[in-house]
Amino acid sequence: MSVREFAMPDLGEGLTESELVSWEVAEGDTVELNQVIAEVETAKALVQLPSPWAGTVSRLLVEPGAVVRVGSPIVAIEVADAAEPAPSGPPARNAVLVGYGPPVEGGARPQRRSRAALLERAQPDRPPVPGRAPEPPARQAERPMSTPPVRKLAADRGVRLELVHGSGEHGTITRDDVLRSAAEAATSAGPPRAPDNTGVSAEAGAPDEARPDETRVPVTGVRRRTAEAMVASAFTAPHVTVFHTIDVTPARDLATRLTAAGETKIGLLAIVSRAVCLGLAVHPELNSRWEDATQEIVQYGYVNLGIAAATDRGLVVPNIKGAGTLGLTGIAAALAELTAEARAGKATPERLSGGTFSITNIGVFGVETGTPILNPGEAGILALGAARRRPWEFEGGIALREVMTLSLSFDHRVVDGAQGSRFLAELGAMLERADPDELGEP
Repeated sequence: MSVREFAMPDLGEGLTESELVSWEVAEGDTVELNQVIAEVETAKALVQLPSPWAGTVSRLLVEPGAVVRVGSPIVAIEVADAAEPAPSGPPARNAVLVGYGPPVEGGARPQRRSRAALLERAQPDRPPVPGRAPEPPARQAERPMSTPPVRKLAADRGVRLELVHGSGEHGTITRDDVLRSAAEAATSAGPPRAPDNTGVSAEAGAPDEARPDETRVPVTGVRRRTAEAMVASAFTAPHVTVFHTIDVTPARDLATRLTAAGETKIGLLAIVSRAVCLGLAVHPELNSRWEDATQEIVQYGYVNLGIAAATDRGLVVPNIKGAGTLGLTGIAAALAELTAEARAGKATPERLSGGTFSITNIGVFGVETGTPILNPGEAGILALGAARRRPWEFEGGIALREVMTLSLSFDHRVVDGAQGSRFLAELGAMLERADPDELGEP
């Protein structure tokens, strides 16, 4: 028997770390191949980790709640020695986790040469300084290894990645490397001291020591990813928001009638979602994205409708795949399933990616209007305000009606003002008509 250590895998999302939420096994437990041993939270979803071997749990190396870098050991499992015969038949198979890949002959996998080694070979007499590499040679050996979020962070902080020494596996440049390099650059520039009452120390941007009346909340997982995505969206896509206040009494009445007549509960959100899908078919520019690499607009030939959901883990935006092909009943059923998954923390990475247009219902918090921020990779997002009974012009007179404000934000590189305004006006008219033949089944 021998003890093997299982490291936190790369879950295929370009992430460098995950939070270990809970263990499903204890030390001394016997585990089978592919048995779920832990649940981890990435920046997108909760993921269950299967055991790569059959054996006995020797040690749990990480406490629940810890943020673990990819490649760091999390559990030790006592397994049969490689010399012992392996079981045969259909159950005899190797566990393959995302980021690990199948074994190859000899038990080894090809290793990419580290960037640090390349730099040292190019400049043997100048050892790297922690957080910053020596000046690069005239011709860089290779592009610095990093993930898209790290490259974006470096661009935002004015850090040249070719001058940064990567501390990650195989020389990969991490967030910490970029932040350390940025801090060194700020220190060498001699930043001004902030006034004592600002809560900022002598180094600009560095936090003061914690005060007794302050609480610092670590931002990890979904909340951290959401913050990064929203900053990237807000400072990349030029946002424009237009507003339109409408009478949703007919739509509310239609939802009530359809619910009473059928087996599926139809809510106002389902009717709005169906109307949005119909509107996107007429205005495909709202169902598009800006491709920065090629400076092109990419129009989607399908609608994956994202629905923002507030959960205990933060804001997530799972989407209904192929929503444009669904009728009102299908969308209502999909909304119920999607919402239940999101609130239970069971939304899969596939469900949380690939959206083409989003809806956020801020009205559930009693808010009447707002300016939503685009989900990255999308050109439009619609916010639904609270529906309130107000005096409203109706059939030549004044009556109390259910009134709601729709807020549409769009990427002005993809959608111009006239296109966005027409889409919102036609959407509002569709909801005010609330024609069951128009909004029902396709």
